This record gives sequence, C-alpha cells and structure tokens, in this order.
Amino acid sequence: MTVASSVVVPYAAYLRVYEPLAAFPEPERSHWARYAKRDDLPGVQDELRRSLADLLPVPPVAVPVHESSDAFVAVVDGVTCVCPWRTRLRGWLALEELTERFPASLLDAVLPPMVRRQAAADYERWLERNPDARPWIRSATWHVPVRWFVLFADDEREYDKNDKSDDKGEPGPLLRYRTPMVQARRRVARGLKVLKDGLGEGPLIDGLVDVGRWLEEFHPRSLVELDYGGLVHAVPPGQLDDDRSAADVAEGLAALRDGDGERAGSVYQRLAERWTAVRGRQNAS
Repeated sequence: MTVASSVVVPYAAYLRVYEPLAAFPEPERSHWARYAKRDDLPGVQDELRRSLADLLPVPPVAVPVHESSDAFVAVVDGVTCVCPWRTRLRGWLALEELTERFPASLLDAVLPPMVRRQAAADYERWLERNPDARPWIRSATWHVPVRWFVLFADDEREYDKNDKSDDKGEPGPLLRYRTPMVQARRRVARGLKVLKDGLGEGPLIDGLVDVGRWLEEFHPRSLVELDYGGLVHAVPPGQLDDDRSAADVAEGLAALRDGDGERAGSVYQRLAERWTAVRGRQNAS
C-alpha cells in the first residue's frame, strides 16, 4: 500500500457526464474504446488517492504535470460511455476557486506563491491552445449544491448501504442519481422557468443557468450522474436513508409553479437544514 492510499478521502460530491464513444474525435475515440475493455479499470477511490498523492511532495504539486489518460466507464443501453478524469484541467479550475475563496495568507501555508504562480502561467498557456476545453466532472465539498438536484427525479435515486463498486473489496455506502442527458436538460429548462417566474432572480437561478450551459457542451446521448461520493461517510446511515433531496427540490418547484410560496419556503427550509447539518461536520471533524 502506498502512502497516498492511507490518506483520508475528502468529503466531496460529484456531478459527472458520461459521453458515448461517438462524441470523441479520433484518435481519442479509439483510445477510450480500448480503455473501456480493460479488466482493471480504476475506481473513484483510485482517482482520489492519485490526486492526494500530489500533495505529499515538498513543495506540493498544485496541478499534475501531465493530463490523466483515465476515465470512468458506464454502459448505457448497450452503448459504452466514458467520463474522462481530466485531472489536470480540474486542478487548474480548483486552484482558481481556492484563490477566490481563501485569503492569501492561508493559501501560502498550503501552496507557496511560487507554486501557484507557475500553475497559473501553465494554465494560461494551455488555455491558448485549448480554448474550448471543459471538465466532465464537477465537485463540491461537504455538500451537494441544491441546483444539482434539479437534474434528477426521485425514482432515479440509487442507494446501496454496502456497495462494493470500487472493486477493491472495500464495502461502503453508495448514493447516486443517474439520468439521460435529454432529461437533465429538460428539467433544467423547466426549473429555470419556474424559478424565474416565482423568484425573478437569485443565486439559485444563476447557478442553474451555469449548470445548463455546461450540459449543453456534451453529446445529447450522454449520461448525467450525481454521486454523493465521500459525503456518504460524513452522514449517518439513518439520514442517508431519509435523504430524498431530489424529491424535495421537485416538490419545491411544484409549489412555486402553483403559487404556493409558503409550501415552497417550507421545502427550502428542510433542504437548508439538512445540508447545513452536513456542512457543520466539517468544523467538528
């Protein structure tokens, strides 16, 4: 076992898009076609451990030097779909978010200014050659953004209390939603109409617009997945059993559509309390 494999996995949730092989140009399409046939495909834990391993050197590696050639694989109605990790691109994007969220003094203690400046310069040069690049994976720590639930229906919820999908013999809960891209886009459009009619403007609308634009970048036959990821280890099993956040969001939107502001407010309060409790565990851990 490597040192990295013993590091505690971060409590993050993920929104992923799996695209069919036809969405990729050659030679990338052939690479993923061969890759999907492997018997040793890496899992979620493998991706996290590799990311964490970059934080161990001194100075730490803020962004991987080379882009990952790995992906998550799913078969949808007999069609092989892949979700490239694009670890390097996501590292750059995450570094930008950190710079916006935390004071420089705190960042300096974790990532020296020289390391951050080099990463920013590398990203600027890379972006000039890849102006249309976008990640297939979005992440959120210590919560699931409410806007993500708009994409899914309650009957698409999958909950396994003792999942072994990582193929490493390490049992643990799995909570996720999966839906076809056409459904996700349709729900975003309907949700935006209801929110704009009922609320006019606000951060929830802005966030959903951003998600909708991101989804438009992908093949219409893609699969969209919301994975609670490491959050399943931060939430007691009983609360996971009762977590029907997608159903709550759908109920809240229906209430707004019907002009029932009181019921919509009650649903939002329930959601807010649920995720505030989860985020509160960040400081208690």
